[in-house]
Amino acid sequence: MSLDDLRRDWTTLGEQDPLWAVYVAPGKKGGGWDVDEFYATGQREVDASLSHASELGLTEVRGTALDFGCGAGRLTAALSRAFARVVSVDIAPSMVSEAKRLGRCGDNVTFVLNDRSDLSFQPDGSVDLVYSSLVLQHMPADLAAGYLAEFGRVLTTNGAAIIQVATRATPSVRGQLFRLLPPRVVGGLQKTFLKYPAPMLMTAMPRSDVERALAGSDLRVVEAVEETIYGGHFVTTRYFLAKD
Repeated sequence: MSLDDLRRDWTTLGEQDPLWAVYVAPGKKGGGWDVDEFYATGQREVDASLSHASELGLTEVRGTALDFGCGAGRLTAALSRAFARVVSVDIAPSMVSEAKRLGRCGDNVTFVLNDRSDLSFQPDGSVDLVYSSLVLQHMPADLAAGYLAEFGRVLTTNGAAIIQVATRATPSVRGQLFRLLPPRVVGGLQKTFLKYPAPMLMTAMPRSDVERALAGSDLRVVEAVEETIYGGHFVTTRYFLAKD
């Protein structure tokens, strides 16, 4: 899958069912999300993540946060209440438009439509926190690795990153199909049998791959926590990273 493919698919998802595409949950497909409920999930997640980061001695400076893969602004809205400024980034114009339309993000948010494989729009050492959840798993591993390295570049010294990735498939039937079948075949099954508006790639990234991507970025793993917060067909891990 190329970057153009990724942008095309997520633009379609954002046009047809943006909230469900951001947070796939039972009963929410086809406009099933209540908007208040949708944003409340983001507030709970960010509150818990920032609280744990503080316990680890991270996120002491609350200047600028970067929400990578902002979608409809589920996490951006919560981050805008905790940081002086938020840079909210996505590849799909339809997602950025939906986040703006729903209007739940603060006036301190700047939305950036980024269709590059890097974050060159953001200067070195300009961000206190990079936050990303339910995003890196939806792109090829080499592209995700490149963005992980970029997170280290844009972070200030003593900055932090809170990154959630899919670690491995579960023994569920769907999890094993993701693991065993080529992405194009999985995408076809999603569209034909599950009626997805567009394919939704899932890529597992074990810790060894994460650490390889971070090599040379000045980012180190402070803690890695396996989660069941999103359930489903992959085990996910939330990484708390520090820049030295």
